[in-house]
Amino acid sequence: MKLTTAGESHGRALTAIIEGFPAGLTVDIGEIDRYLALRQSGYGRGGRQKIECDRVAVLSGIRDRVTLGSPICLAVKNKDYADWEAYMSPYGADTSARQLTKVRPGHADLAGMLKYGQSDARNVLERASARESAVRVAAGTLARQLLARLGVEVTGYVRQVENVSDDREYAFAEIVAAQRDSELFMPDKLLCEKAKKRIDSLKAQGDTAGGVIEVRVRGMKSGFGSCMTYGEKLDACLAFAAMSVQAVKGVEIGLGFRAAALPGSRVHDAVEWRDGRFARRTNRAGGIEGGMSNGEEIVLRAAMKPIPTLMQGLDTVDFASKESCRAASERSDVCAVCACCIILESAVCFALAQKVAERLGGDTVRDIEARWEKLPQ
Repeated sequence: MKLTTAGESHGRALTAIIEGFPAGLTVDIGEIDRYLALRQSGYGRGGRQKIECDRVAVLSGIRDRVTLGSPICLAVKNKDYADWEAYMSPYGADTSARQLTKVRPGHADLAGMLKYGQSDARNVLERASARESAVRVAAGTLARQLLARLGVEVTGYVRQVENVSDDREYAFAEIVAAQRDSELFMPDKLLCEKAKKRIDSLKAQGDTAGGVIEVRVRGMKSGFGSCMTYGEKLDACLAFAAMSVQAVKGVEIGLGFRAAALPGSRVHDAVEWRDGRFARRTNRAGGIEGGMSNGEEIVLRAAMKPIPTLMQGLDTVDFASKESCRAASERSDVCAVCACCIILESAVCFALAQKVAERLGGDTVRDIEARWEKLPQ
């Protein structure tokens, strides 16, 4: 199963092509739109979320809401393209307008301009923008629905917003409820209010906030991934998927970096035979051992850096004149941890669906389900 995305932030639309998706899955298109809306939600979002109201358009690969086995093409239109067509049209555009040469620290602007021989950062930032993640959420929600047919569930929550951190451990159902009830996907209401006040303070200063997101997977059977080939290790594949999300700068699974500061007796999970299956007394490994799922909940955390577009600007250099200046400011959020949570979930869903397809094969969902049922827990 393969995913390719295309499109610019202010272009006509964003598109995703999914190859190798099995036939016979009844698709809930409304659920895709709900996750697109969740991606646009959360306290601290900026003005663009008021302009766009993302909806998926299915261009191929699905008929009467059922996947056909052919390549699936999904699109999410950019509603503000009407205001940008004069500057972004592939058929002829005024490229001298909306030009950006005051490169923004923390963005792809400067490195991309040097790599691709550009004199206008617009030709880099339009693709590097996190707006691209909208179609990854659409594709990831399709993968989520495939996993759901097998009894696999994926959810996530915000553990930290800047210096406001929640160190409690939550049950899966509590995390699901947090996405429904909290403006910041934080289960603890008091910490959520504290984080909101911190976001307000940063906004007043023209600054931004990042955070830590935890993604949990329940129902994944053991044996997905491999200990035989490094490129097939499940934790490596999930880390790649998470690190591919814009603004993510660190990933850990299970105890992660905390494991380095503890003795082995407090890191590794004792095994026992319980309820007719091998089980772990604890889940410090985060559901993955030796590069393979072990049947416990998969626990992945990712650190999102603060958004690098600051309204106060940062010191930089004008690419054209080489003179010192303040960085230009594009329309920006103050905090987008909730969006990052939904995008990370979607990336994890697609990576897991790829692993299912690799191990079980099958041209139809029925084939995959039959082979899944024969697997041990």
